[in-house]
Parts: sequence; structure tokens; C-alpha cells
Amino acid sequence: MPASRYRRTTFLALGLALAFGLTSPVFASLPPAVDGQPMPSLAPMLAKVTPAVVNISTKTRVRVRDPYFDDPLFRQLFGGSGMPRERVEQSLGSGVVVDAAKGYVLTNNHVVGGADDITVTLQDGRNLKAKLLGSDPDTDVAVLQIPAERLQALPIADSSQLRVGDFVVAVGDPFGLGQTATSGMVSALGRSGLGKGIQNFIQTDASINPGNSGGALVNLRGELVGINSMIFTPSGGNVGIGFAIPTDLATGVMKQLLVYGKVRRGNLGVEVQDITPRIAKALGLKDTVGAVVTRINEGSPAESAGLQPGDVLTAVNGKPVRAAQDLRNAEGLLPLGAKVQLTVQREGATRDVEATVAAEKIATLDGAKVDKRLTGVTLSDLTPDQKSQGLYGVALSGIRRGSAAADAGLQDGDIVVAIGQRRITGVKGLPTTGSLGGRQLLLTVVRDDAVYYAVL
Repeated sequence: MPASRYRRTTFLALGLALAFGLTSPVFASLPPAVDGQPMPSLAPMLAKVTPAVVNISTKTRVRVRDPYFDDPLFRQLFGGSGMPRERVEQSLGSGVVVDAAKGYVLTNNHVVGGADDITVTLQDGRNLKAKLLGSDPDTDVAVLQIPAERLQALPIADSSQLRVGDFVVAVGDPFGLGQTATSGMVSALGRSGLGKGIQNFIQTDASINPGNSGGALVNLRGELVGINSMIFTPSGGNVGIGFAIPTDLATGVMKQLLVYGKVRRGNLGVEVQDITPRIAKALGLKDTVGAVVTRINEGSPAESAGLQPGDVLTAVNGKPVRAAQDLRNAEGLLPLGAKVQLTVQREGATRDVEATVAAEKIATLDGAKVDKRLTGVTLSDLTPDQKSQGLYGVALSGIRRGSAAADAGLQDGDIVVAIGQRRITGVKGLPTTGSLGGRQLLLTVVRDDAVYYAVL
């Protein structure tokens, strides 16, 4: 046999033997060291990470009413006043200790939002009552505080340095089974368009399941790079598409919650919409990428920057804007006072303009704040075109997740024509704080030529 053929045969045999060895049950029981060299393992890193990952259980009391007691005859026969009763709802999630000295725990808003009782369970078995310091539905971030006794916190990494392909590990408490670690890699960065709210997700194929929400996504150094938040699944189980809030976003929100108790977001004062093929044709655009400006608020940063209706925003600080949601995400992540560079297309030419982010203005009447039940939504006068069609009222936009308006099913583009029995013709006619009695606010809403009621 020729020497070259002998070498090829030998290498083939060795390859088959190695493949068989890696796929056989024997491989799973290999010793921790081979020829004096330790086998790769994540165990040392996880030993430092897992004490900082906690289980969170909540109880929420919900008032319920038995519909049978609405019937006077039923009440007469069986007694009872028909008063609402309480039902206790329980849920499970995870969290991450990020400051051992102060007892701060990062988690998701949807894990603890609205809860009456929050209990944090540490890896060592201790159960501690937690205080909710603040939460932000728009980014799904919440901050808890527990007694700062013998806690261990995770170091926080710069999530902007993550790259697609970096290995990561998710740690949490899926399905309430107990603390679990799963590994994978970063599949994509900057994911958005997954619903309402401000989104800049890390996508990973590390297994994330119900109960993992609020848990840690760490790099191989055991540093926190994200807070596990949600999964994409057609079946309810993990299919390898999970999403985590990057630490740069989560910690920025946390700092504002700790200082102000809420997030103070900046605003450019511009309204935009997606570019449809018909709009692109009308504006002479080559494609539908970007967000077209439909309205500039008076006295806004956008007006000062020289933006005009019909402009197409294509980038914010160099990051592409492919649709209106991209601009809303970028706007929601900008701190007050930040200078931002906007790339704009106008009449076939591209230019860069600079704007300074200002505080979001709320509608007022003679200096008095609008009824607090109308917060969490932008209220604006109708456009001249809408008024020419005989419409009146105020238009709704930018409805925030978790607001009373969102809970009532209101949508961007709805027009409120009456509040209570009072006809509304514009922003100046909105009720102010204390001007309406009662615990509920009845809105008459026009949507797609139909009229319906919404209760806040």
C-alpha cells in the first residue's frame, strides 16, 4: 500500500474513532482531567454567579364579582350582598442582585408589577420580603430592595461590547423547578418590533422558559450582560429564540428609578409613521426604509433643528431608522439634555441636523395638569385635514404599555370626542386634575368610523 494512501486510511480511522467516542455514552463520563489537563467546565464561573440570582414569588389580590349575585332573585334565595370578593393570584420569576451593600435586585416589571406581596428567595434558602423601589413598563425593568445581609452581587459588564457569536449563559428559575443554568450564544443584537414599549433586546439561543424572566444573562467571565425578559414561541416552550434587556439599558433605567422613582424620558417633539409604498411613491422615495415626519410640535427640539413634515428620518446618532418604531425606541433611550444627530432625507438630498432632547411635555389647561388618568398617552389637537372632514376631539398617540389608556384598549390614532358627558373639541378642553369626580373616567372614542366607550 502506498505511504500516502496508508496515511489517509489511518487518519480516516482515527476520525471515525474520535467521532464515535464523542457521541458514545462513554464521553459523558470522561474524568475531569486528561493527561493532567483539566476538562473545560463552566462550573467555577457558575459557582460565583448563582448566589446572586434569586427566585421571586408574588401575590396579587384581585377583586372579583360573582355574576350570579347580580340577579336580585338569586340574592333573595341564597343571601349575600353581591359585593366584590378577592382572589389571590400568584406568580413566579427571577431576579439578580446588583448591589450587595444596598440590597438592590434587578428584575422585570411584568414579574412584580401590581403585586401586593413580593418574596425573594436566595440560593441559600432564605426568604426575604422585598420592597418595590420603582418600575418602568416601557422597558420592562423593575428594581427591588431586600435586607442587605450576606448578599452576593454580580459584576456588570458593558453590554455594548457584546458581539453576535459571543457565548452566554442564562440563569434563572424556570417553571419554579429551582435554579437552572442554560448555555448558548448571542444570536442577534438590537432586536425590536416585538410589541409595544422601548426595545433593544439581545437575542440568544440559551434556553429561556417561563420563570426565567428577570434572571441573569452572563458572559463566560460571570459578568451580567442582560436581564432575561421574554421568548418567542409558537408552542409556549423554548424554541431557541429568547430575548434579554441589555445591561446598559437596564442599569440606566435603574439609576433613574432610584433617584426619581420613575423614568424621565426625553422627547424630540416629532410625530412619524412608517413609509408605505404609496407614501414612498408620493414623496419620490426609492424605498420604504425610514420614518416619515407627519407633524412637528411647536417649540419642540425637532422644530429648533429645522425638521419639516415630509422629511424622512433614516438614522439617529448613526444607527439606522428603518421604521417608526425604531425612532420611538431611540427617542425613549435618550437622556434629557442629550445632543442627538438626526440623518434626514429631504427632496432627494441627505443632511444631518442636531437636536437637544427636552423633557416630554404634557397637555395643560391654563397651567393646570390634565387629569392623571390621561397620563401615559400623547394628546394632540386634530390636524386641519381631520377638522375639514367635520371631526372634533383630541387624537391619541404614543400610548405607553401599562398605562390606564393601554389597559382600556385604546390605540394610537383613536380620537376622543367626549369625556364623561362633556364634549371635547381640543386639548384646551381636557379636564384638569380634580375637575372630574368619581373613580372612573368614561371616554367616547371614534375609531375607523365607529364609536365606542372606554373606561379609565
